[in-house]
Amino acid sequence: MIAAIRRAEPAARIVALVRDLAAVKSGDLAYLEGTTLLEGSPAGGFAADDPALDDLRGIYHLAAEVRHSRVGPEAMTSFNVNATLEMVRLGARRHCRVVFVSTSGTIGCSRNPDSAPDESAPHCVETVSRWPYYMSKIRAEKEASALASELGVEFVIVRPPVLLGPGDHRLRSIGNLLRVLDGRLPFIWSGGINFVDIRDAADAMVRAMRIDSPQESYNLPGTPSSLDDFFRRVARLAGIRPGWFILPSGLVRHLAVLNDRIGRPFGILPDQVVIEMASHYWGISSRHAEADLDFHPRDPDATIADTIAWIRQSRLLTMEAQAKKSAAARDHTVIAGME
Repeated sequence: MIAAIRRAEPAARIVALVRDLAAVKSGDLAYLEGTTLLEGSPAGGFAADDPALDDLRGIYHLAAEVRHSRVGPEAMTSFNVNATLEMVRLGARRHCRVVFVSTSGTIGCSRNPDSAPDESAPHCVETVSRWPYYMSKIRAEKEASALASELGVEFVIVRPPVLLGPGDHRLRSIGNLLRVLDGRLPFIWSGGINFVDIRDAADAMVRAMRIDSPQESYNLPGTPSSLDDFFRRVARLAGIRPGWFILPSGLVRHLAVLNDRIGRPFGILPDQVVIEMASHYWGISSRHAEADLDFHPRDPDATIADTIAWIRQSRLLTMEAQAKKSAAARDHTVIAGME
């Protein structure tokens, strides 16, 4: 996101709200170089009058807690809703637009692989009602839109599907690719995925901030695919032979329920919610993204190939760093012994 802003506005001063400043500074700061860091929580634990926020011209609200489980969702829901409301209040205080990055899953989830609702579609509450994360995002969209209308804040919702591409340091969305690369995908089931390149999505988000008269929401349609086709695409581009079995979705769901009841002894089975989600399809379409945001997703093969290359390069750099650290430790030990 920061790279996309800098491409569009090289002279812009960027402020990033981070929860733990010390943790951020101890990690890879390359992508944050030249960025002002403000410590706090978007759910209200930050100084809204901090001088770093002077002359604020726009707010990108990208923060969210993501846990796909029905166990203890209250803190996640509270954060996802309240953080969005706080960003709207900050927008009112600073008289600037808020671009809220939500998820395509608030409207685009169905048992029908051909379903592709656009921005006019209602929230798919009936489908996702038992999945706390998506319900928290629906609440955030609804409550923040109402508050923005009340306070006179321009509030724009952007809904991307699964985001892939280089730079996912927290290994969030690329976890699906890692399972293929590491041979940790023993079986899959019927269902679908929809993905888009993070670089294309980020550029669209920047344009959503800059255009004169934005729509209330924009879907960012990606590439729809069955799970089997998606993983086969990953395997082909990684030069790996597919080796998974396709099991009936109903069987996997029953096994996951049994797994949870007896204490989750089978580590290869995900949470029931993950299985239920992956048994659906996540198609979306857009009335406005192409015209308003110049949104033209790149070839999906390029996205996955770039992601795989980034993963492999990152692992190589990590191994080299660990080797250097081990060598330094050995040298220190030898010197200490000589003394």
